[in-house]
Amino acid sequence: MSSDKSLKIRSSVAHEGPFRAANRAMLRAVGFSDEDFEKPLVGVASAWSEVTPCNVHLDKIAAAAKSGVRQGGGAPQIFNTITVSDGIAMGHEGMRYSLPSREVIADSIETVVGAQRMDALVAIGGCDKNMPGCMLAIARCGVPAVFVYGGTILPGNYEGREVDIVSVFEAVGRYNSGQIDAAELRGVECSACPGPGACGGMYTANTMSSAIEALGMSLPGSATNVAVSQAKLEDAEAAGRAVVELLRHGIYPRDILSKKAFDNAITVVMALGGSTNALLHLIAIARTIGVDLSLADFERIGRRVPHLCDLRPSGSMVMKDLGAAGGVPGVMKLLLDKGLLHGECLTVTGRTVEENLAMAEPLRPGQRVVAPFDHPLRPTGPLVVLRGNLAPEGAVAKVSGLKRTRIVGPARVFDSEEAATDAVVCNRIQAGDVIVIRYEGPRGGPGMREMLAITAIVVGKGLGETVGLITDGRFSGGTHGLVVGHIAPEAQVGGPIALLRDGDLVTVDGEVGELSVAISEAEWAHRRQEWRQPAPRVSTGVLGKYARLVSSAADGAVTG
Repeated sequence: MSSDKSLKIRSSVAHEGPFRAANRAMLRAVGFSDEDFEKPLVGVASAWSEVTPCNVHLDKIAAAAKSGVRQGGGAPQIFNTITVSDGIAMGHEGMRYSLPSREVIADSIETVVGAQRMDALVAIGGCDKNMPGCMLAIARCGVPAVFVYGGTILPGNYEGREVDIVSVFEAVGRYNSGQIDAAELRGVECSACPGPGACGGMYTANTMSSAIEALGMSLPGSATNVAVSQAKLEDAEAAGRAVVELLRHGIYPRDILSKKAFDNAITVVMALGGSTNALLHLIAIARTIGVDLSLADFERIGRRVPHLCDLRPSGSMVMKDLGAAGGVPGVMKLLLDKGLLHGECLTVTGRTVEENLAMAEPLRPGQRVVAPFDHPLRPTGPLVVLRGNLAPEGAVAKVSGLKRTRIVGPARVFDSEEAATDAVVCNRIQAGDVIVIRYEGPRGGPGMREMLAITAIVVGKGLGETVGLITDGRFSGGTHGLVVGHIAPEAQVGGPIALLRDGDLVTVDGEVGELSVAISEAEWAHRRQEWRQPAPRVSTGVLGKYARLVSSAADGAVTG
């Protein structure tokens, strides 16, 4: 085994020799000793913050990871990055900052690891954008790394039934339609979030924790552990030890994040019934590490992987239930046995997926979360790619739990989420309509806002199965209904969605993957000639910079 000093693959340039005395002097001020300068420098990047329950406990998890690094023989340093709360940013201008925050998180972690010449990295995320942000940084930094998920929240309880944050959004719709009174709305509000942790269903955070575990970048079993559990602290401590072992064995993210690893992640997301945001984030991570991943890969894998897990928002159970049933390893073990995973892929344990799963328990007898493989909830994956004359580069829908996956109806066109929400709340949308929300893409928004607020109101008003909604924006992992997002090219760059008009007959078909409008070629040409690109909504600051740099949603909406 290598000596600790030989593991200083980067930090030696900053710490060793008489010309680095000033550098060492500053590190002594934060607690480093002579002994520490002989060890590899390991960054512990924490997205701790008081702005969201998803991250409010990450300081304790970072401390546990730091302890693990010390146990493994490294010299750890905790540093912080930002977070925004999607739930709190939802439904207003603040949501424009959500997806750009993924890039800010990646930039900030890369900046610290690069400037301080850290030898390895443990990255800890808790909310939707922290997790892909951490993974983008891991892909960029090029040092051994492990990701740690902050963990899922426990469900709340209101009058004997389990509730979560999506229950509150949908309660707003029921209140607006007169189905419940203000007292019940407040009761759900006050019960939904009982403590720390990320939103409890198979929403974006839990989708990404599962995907990252399937990629091999977090420890087996860690994706489903509850935020406020001893098991979660043990995850973090073990991750600290593991990252030093990766250094010792020379295992880097590029050795783990192969095309086959991304296939595994997509397979698990399909089986779980994960968030549409997984397509955006996995493509972004893959492109950053140099893997050619596209929407076509999701189509390919979705055709052969069944939807197995009965999880909210389209199902009835939450992440803690999946953990009790056997967790992500239990699901992966089933998928491997059915020949749907690449077992030879390397992971952060230093072992392969197959070797890890050989040590994992199968799904618990009698569990009700994961359907039998021969009797799935849906025979193919619930995340579908739609194409057609409205989405030449593709669009994304989640069709799990829907009785109706096709609608042909007149377009009701809005140039912002607020305008569309106002129309829904004021009962100007009728059954059979297709709501079109445009100029909300990565550039046009800017920021590609999530639209849980409006989709939850639509569901709460009882229109979830009778109204379609299409947008160049995106959706929360908590969204369900006949909705299509990520339409590319987006309106701001002249995509076909920019040319729609009220009354155009739009077809949304989740089974055959069609998103089209009945307009002649001559009419398309006429409208395109008339169209003028709107001025940017924002031209300065973070959002202005993002709008200038960001790629298409079909390419992961990355800025670099």
